[in-house]
Amino acid sequence: MKGPDFRHIELGDVSSTNLECIERARAGDAGRLWITAVRQTGGRARRGRAWVSEPGNLYSSLLLIDPCPWEAMASLPLAVTLAVHGAIASVLPGETAETLRIKWPNDMLIDGHKTSGILIEAEQLPDGRRAVVIGCGVNIAHFPDSSLYPATCLMDQGSAATPQELFARLVVCMDQTLNDWDQGRGLTGIRDAWIERAQGIGQPVTVNLPDRQIRGLFDGIDDEGRLLLAMPDGNRQMIASGDVFFS
Repeated sequence: MKGPDFRHIELGDVSSTNLECIERARAGDAGRLWITAVRQTGGRARRGRAWVSEPGNLYSSLLLIDPCPWEAMASLPLAVTLAVHGAIASVLPGETAETLRIKWPNDMLIDGHKTSGILIEAEQLPDGRRAVVIGCGVNIAHFPDSSLYPATCLMDQGSAATPQELFARLVVCMDQTLNDWDQGRGLTGIRDAWIERAQGIGQPVTVNLPDRQIRGLFDGIDDEGRLLLAMPDGNRQMIASGDVFFS
């Protein structure tokens, strides 16, 4: 991931910063481009859910072009999540920062309350390049009243950071973490750091899948970021996507 500095385009109201990045990729953008917005009118979270996007929060997306070999793509979210964790932790009071944990697969919890989400999307472009968009939304001044999980915002947790300050820290953390990840070659260190910051390893969890629920013990992640679930019968099950609830 070493190369020229990131570029940054700051916008006002947009439908989605991820969509803005994809459209620029389709138009031939070379990547390493950050787009931020004051407000999103069509922000999305995982599984197509709406994301509250009022002014005062951070709405940012990073466009990368061919960031790694295809076989290493599965581990990219681990590096991205570590970068977001580092940026948020840097603007929280010390004791509060210690309660910041990663909730599989890529949410941030402060004392069990969601404050950030990440949405990574990829698209094969007509010229053969692969566009990867990393969307990072952080609740700074606002958070949704109703969601699958309890939510909070940085302001309520004692942070005085502005969206601009948090974004500046995110750019630095993302650059450093992607270099550490090194197109997947640094996966071992990234995975170990992810596990160290994870919420609920060794604890009972319920995983909601599209067609059923599975219960077991959260037993870590594999090299592709899949959740390892220790089942009551002694077997382990790998889960690529799902909604996790701590028992």
